[in-house]
Amino acid sequence: MPRSGSANIRDVAQRAGVSASTASRALRADSVVAVATRDLVLKAAAELAYSLPPAAHRHRLISVLARFPTQWYFAGAIAAVEQTLSEADHRLVLHDIGTPERRRRFFERVLPLGQIDGLVIVSTSFSRLERQALDRVGVPITTVGGYAPGYPCVGIDEDAAARTATEHLIGLGHREIGMLAFQPEDSVGMDTANARTRGFERALLDNGLNLNREWMIQAEGSRMAGGVRAAERLLSLPRLPTALFAMSDELAFGAIHAARRAGLSVPGHLSIIGFDDHEMAEFLDLTTIHQPVEEQAREAARILIDGIEDAPEKTALPIRLVIRGTTAPLVAN
Repeated sequence: MPRSGSANIRDVAQRAGVSASTASRALRADSVVAVATRDLVLKAAAELAYSLPPAAHRHRLISVLARFPTQWYFAGAIAAVEQTLSEADHRLVLHDIGTPERRRRFFERVLPLGQIDGLVIVSTSFSRLERQALDRVGVPITTVGGYAPGYPCVGIDEDAAARTATEHLIGLGHREIGMLAFQPEDSVGMDTANARTRGFERALLDNGLNLNREWMIQAEGSRMAGGVRAAERLLSLPRLPTALFAMSDELAFGAIHAARRAGLSVPGHLSIIGFDDHEMAEFLDLTTIHQPVEEQAREAARILIDGIEDAPEKTALPIRLVIRGTTAPLVAN
């Protein structure tokens, strides 16, 4: 048993017979936990001489770091984080670190000021020096998507999701499959790009298929224009795949546009699957991998707000394959 005054939220939760998250919520002034549960938690806290850290009793300023805040994935995650923080009466300040200059300014001018109470990172990787700077701040940090070792992350299994997308194409009879990829050497998106590439490659190799590096095209950025340019490079090759996995729906949209402009039908000549389930995917009839963006962001924000000390380093939410009209069985010539 912890000595008086040394208990933490996990000790309180264990004594009350509830989760750490529930115990933390029950002790907040604006708690919406059931009265009976709240009474159990308050009793356990009193017996253990536990009280919330001072920061939990005031409105907090939470910074959100995002690379491309206007893009669909980032915008959805930011909106969900803001809603969750607002419901807890905390404030959000957004930092766009999508360019080297903005990134440098945040780490050299903003972060050292120490004027934030927490940090939510949206799908961003960091260099060694940047990680050291984050660690020195000493505030709670959670991440949405990507992976930042040492900080609680809520996302999906990127590797498995890319494998699911690729195996859908294989299941349709496709044996020659290409990929439109993010640029893995870009440190701010490195983890996501590498994980999705692994899933794609493993699906092919485990099914005894050839991995044609010539058909693995790195796009300039992750938006539709980048998808158009990457697909144009692919379509200029003397021999084409019959199917294509795009690392984002926006890249897939660009690839569909480029293919049709070149006189190829989708999925007649080229089956295309995307990733994300962008709000436009349904209207463009895109087969894709759905990932729960808003749920990831809300859970990451709740972990930070509640100060859950035993939150797992990686929480992977489920994905699902959404089959629409841009993929079809391979037609033998």
